[in-house]
Amino acid sequence: MSPWLTVVGIGEDGFKGLGRNARHALLRASRIIGGQRQLDLLPVCIRGERQVWPSPFSLEPVLARRGEPVCVLASGDPMFYGVGASLARQVAAEELLILPAPSSVSLAAARLGWPLQEVVTLSVVARPVAALNAHLATGVRLLVLSNDGGSPALIASLLAESGFGPSRLTVFEHLDGADERRIDGLAEDWQHASVADLNLVAIDCLASSDTPRLSRLAGLPDSAFRHDGQLTKRDVRAMTLARLAPMPGELLWDVGAGSGSIGIEWMRAHPSCRALAIEADEGRQGLIEHNRDALGVPGLQLIRGKAPEALHGLTAPDAIFIGGGVTREGVLDTCWQHLRPGGRLVANAVTLQSEMTLMNWRAQHGGELTRIHVAQAQPLGEFDTWRQALPITLLEVVKPR
Repeated sequence: MSPWLTVVGIGEDGFKGLGRNARHALLRASRIIGGQRQLDLLPVCIRGERQVWPSPFSLEPVLARRGEPVCVLASGDPMFYGVGASLARQVAAEELLILPAPSSVSLAAARLGWPLQEVVTLSVVARPVAALNAHLATGVRLLVLSNDGGSPALIASLLAESGFGPSRLTVFEHLDGADERRIDGLAEDWQHASVADLNLVAIDCLASSDTPRLSRLAGLPDSAFRHDGQLTKRDVRAMTLARLAPMPGELLWDVGAGSGSIGIEWMRAHPSCRALAIEADEGRQGLIEHNRDALGVPGLQLIRGKAPEALHGLTAPDAIFIGGGVTREGVLDTCWQHLRPGGRLVANAVTLQSEMTLMNWRAQHGGELTRIHVAQAQPLGEFDTWRQALPITLLEVVKPR
């Protein structure tokens, strides 16, 4: 089947900047769908019926005309955080032709002289700005698609609050258009409350001298989390996550999430990793919400409730961590029932009762038991001695396929 749907990327230079194939597609189309700004860039010689995207946004106006010669207009590269990516999930590749224009990130990288393959590209279009926190480190360069004219000020404020006030910001308005403008400044001194709605923010990250180092690898300092003492401590957390072994796209259940540290570090391992934090205590729910934003994973989903009741109806996970509540009736059985074949279940125990529960579980289902002893040097009068933390018993089980 030949393509009936053509997605045309259009830049600020409008119709005159399009290639021959894109122009011909627009001239042949019986209907052209896009945002009002893109449609206004078309000349009167384009005769197809023009239609603005509905609000709230829906692909239905396109999908309802399958088989007709339809064009969709998109900004720049439609496959870069654009409608082309959404349509490609709904329309077969042989029915779809995509004609991209240069993306805004390509244009910004060219203006700055930044090799695009060395830049982290993000979007805060209808997405939380807090997601930037996961990518902040001295020397990292970010190109961020803005939601609106207030986004640069929000980003500057976030950088300053996160200890990256010395970072240099460059805002590009109307890239590659007649009204293109560039604004430069430091995050901590940013004075522009609002700029043009169509803008992109470039960030050359630089941390303040007292900003803590927060690695993407498992084992963040305990001080990185706001907590009430119910926290899987750093060394044990690193060992636990090594056994959970996050892979791109996988889903974790963090059962009895406490401050959310396991789920947060799971999601920091890769942008496509997902996690559900199941927590019954209201105070700790607030801690999870704070920590997920502060550490750059606002997509961590909080499930307010107590296991096992709160687990029913949730998406089946690839891995489960049980940090508390293993002795509660039905928790282990329900987790095991919902775990995908080949998935990993890791549970930690501190008390004798919970340790016995894990031993009995291992006798039925197999797995590995590990006991973890961690001691830290602490003062004892004029000298130092080893202070032993409570030993942790860790169970790791892989569900048969």
